[in-house]
Amino acid sequence: MRLNRRLFLLGGGVAAAGVLAGRSFARPRAPDAALPVEVSARPIDHLSVADQGRSRFGDLLFRGGLDLRSSESRFGGFSSLWRSADGRRLVSVADNAQWLTARALNADGRLAGLADAKLAPLLSWDGRPLGRTRYYDTESLTISGGVAYVGIERRHAIVRFEWDADGVAARARPVKLPDAFRGTIEALGSNQGLEAIGVAPPRSSLAGALVAVAESPPRHGEPIPGFILTGAHRGEFSIRRSNGYDVSDLAFLPSGDMLLLERQFSIFGGFRSRLRRVAADAVKSGAEVDGAVIYESDASHEIDNMEGLAVHQEDGSTVLTLISDNNFSPLQRTLLLEFSLES
Repeated sequence: MRLNRRLFLLGGGVAAAGVLAGRSFARPRAPDAALPVEVSARPIDHLSVADQGRSRFGDLLFRGGLDLRSSESRFGGFSSLWRSADGRRLVSVADNAQWLTARALNADGRLAGLADAKLAPLLSWDGRPLGRTRYYDTESLTISGGVAYVGIERRHAIVRFEWDADGVAARARPVKLPDAFRGTIEALGSNQGLEAIGVAPPRSSLAGALVAVAESPPRHGEPIPGFILTGAHRGEFSIRRSNGYDVSDLAFLPSGDMLLLERQFSIFGGFRSRLRRVAADAVKSGAEVDGAVIYESDASHEIDNMEGLAVHQEDGSTVLTLISDNNFSPLQRTLLLEFSLES
């Protein structure tokens, strides 16, 4: 058996060796209905365990974080993140087609825990749990204008939910992808699909457009495909790939600049995480874009498989929140990390 990236993400080389031995960590089925869960939170006061006095990392100021745990075995696998404009409400989608909704608690300006946490199944157009259909591998999320958009890996699809009207009871409706993009999208591997989606803000030249980015290029050495899926400026663009990083999420700043959350994994180096900032006017049809690195982790940082990114404003600061996907593995953690963007 060839050891692929997914096996290593199931908890590193130890887990991959377990798969070779005939054992793997099963992806649990989402609950059949909304399920309240108790979530404990261990504070993460220092991002760097080697330099605990340090708070500035690139363009980011570390505000604090949480190591989230629950006795509910279905808690985990979170591959995307959204926070409300005031940061108080949190929504995530796990890669087994389940929602996480919760209220973020703060103490002294720092994340302190989650309250009113619930897991619930994403529902298909006929009311069945989406996890029981071929659209089970849910990877990306954005909520804008009262609508939640969810990207489906393997099927290379996007579905939408009337979130403000129905919340977790909303049913999926397919988003028609432009026929002109079908060839590029279908060339992506089954596990290289639309990993990141976002809606461009009003100050962007793409205002209101749904933007999606693949996880990695279809062929080694090529840039990563991106798509402006709706609006007057729809078209394909690409992202320059560097240092072996793959895209795991995107979010827009109020200015229209696009942030790319990227991750990398190696047997000996473990997980690494990086954020790049792409200028608002660079994202357009036919362009190959790059972006300045505003944060890159090192081995001393309290990170895991960081997959979700959210942006909100708080007391005049732009706050970035990252969540990790533990792949439902006991060898990994569900981390929620919060930063202020300082430039």
